[in-house]
Amino acid sequence: MTQELDLIAFGQRLRHLRKQRGLTLSDLGGRVSRAPSQLSLLENGKREPKLSLLKSLAAALNVPVEELLRRQAPNRRAQLEIALEEAQRDPIYTRLGLPRLKVSARVPNDVLEHILALYEELRSREARGTATPEEARAANAELRRKQRERDNYFPEIEKAAAEALSAVGYRTGAMSQSTVQALVTHFGYTVHTAQDLPRTVRSITDQRNRRIYVKNEQLGMHSPRTILLQTLGHLALGHHRPRDFADFLRQRTEANYFAAALLVPEDAAAAYLREAKEDRALSVEDLRDVFAVSYEMAAHRFTNLATHHLDLVCHFVRNDAGGIIYKAYENDGIVFPADEQGAIEGQRMCLRWSGRQVFQSPDKFSVFYQYSDSATGTYFCMAHVDPSRERDFAITLGVPYRESRWFRGRETTRRTKSACPNGECCRRPPPELTQRWEGYAWPSARANSHVLAALPPGSFPGVDEADVYSFLERHAAG
Repeated sequence: MTQELDLIAFGQRLRHLRKQRGLTLSDLGGRVSRAPSQLSLLENGKREPKLSLLKSLAAALNVPVEELLRRQAPNRRAQLEIALEEAQRDPIYTRLGLPRLKVSARVPNDVLEHILALYEELRSREARGTATPEEARAANAELRRKQRERDNYFPEIEKAAAEALSAVGYRTGAMSQSTVQALVTHFGYTVHTAQDLPRTVRSITDQRNRRIYVKNEQLGMHSPRTILLQTLGHLALGHHRPRDFADFLRQRTEANYFAAALLVPEDAAAAYLREAKEDRALSVEDLRDVFAVSYEMAAHRFTNLATHHLDLVCHFVRNDAGGIIYKAYENDGIVFPADEQGAIEGQRMCLRWSGRQVFQSPDKFSVFYQYSDSATGTYFCMAHVDPSRERDFAITLGVPYRESRWFRGRETTRRTKSACPNGECCRRPPPELTQRWEGYAWPSARANSHVLAALPPGSFPGVDEADVYSFLERHAAG
């Protein structure tokens, strides 16, 4: 949410709390030594309050300052007014050339509901057909660039996660189920298990009845706990309906980061990693075990903290057995295969890299260590296969050779040499095999299904909104 919209939410909450206590603007102004006109500007989102005034208002209304600053709208009416204010700032809306609609108390809720429904349909039609694979790959490339610029460390999300954990009394160690439940309650929601959840979603949030619906089963690489915490991330970070695929991707990445920061809190994890570095025993598997998370989340979390707290650069890759890259991040200079737009998702990594070599290991579910020589230097890599019901994925964390001294497994004698992504070290079969089989092989290609191969329309790509709304209708009365 932008700062301007934060002011609107603050104003709505201030008005709600004032009226709830039966106070007029003059009454409240007398208590905080401010003119009613000044308070009116605050309630209408036209002025930003100073900290001293915030404290005075909170004291006058007998609430904590945090209550005034909560992002959630205090009631349905306020939620509608905020949504309409946001809609009128959208270029899609302004292009209609309509005069600005100022909402008075006499405008009924159902009128606002109708206007917003029409606006959402307008946005939906605008979005249809725009999320092409090319745009999606470009959005991924741009997001990865921003992550690299910030060393994949986002202090504002770390802070939001730390505040949420503090609010529920979290101390240390792996997150318990009771802490997860406390976090849900902290955000004002309840959790409901629904086995008929639509196939196209991981969870559904009913913002009217403040319910979160999840399935009590593993979805791909995500546990129900992780999915629930990712959903809370959208609430904690003030996300709104995505404007386009790039916005959708950013929100999803931020929500995933928030969930990881809850499960592997910054202060505790950074202290643990610093101690392990001093002992020259850094490892992803230990981070995984201490905080009871998946290997992938532990590796991802390492990339969040490594540069900021350990002064280490690194790279991360998630790929399938065929070498197709699904996720990747780097700030250590390694060069991933990429298309002309700079996108790496859907590209095939070199056969010599550890993310593919691990699948050839006799014990592919143990951590696989390797040194890899490449055109940009030598890297020490740790790869591990995370099994799932759908397919197995390799998770690789790598660092430049000079940093290997801090890691467990550095004694490995495995070493490969790669000329990729621009070389021919693994893209062509050996000459003797080419000579023997060229013209005699006719493979039947398997249909390639990849997250960026085709993107259905809509603000939430791939989600069947009719299915979602039918689901909510079924469960709303329960």
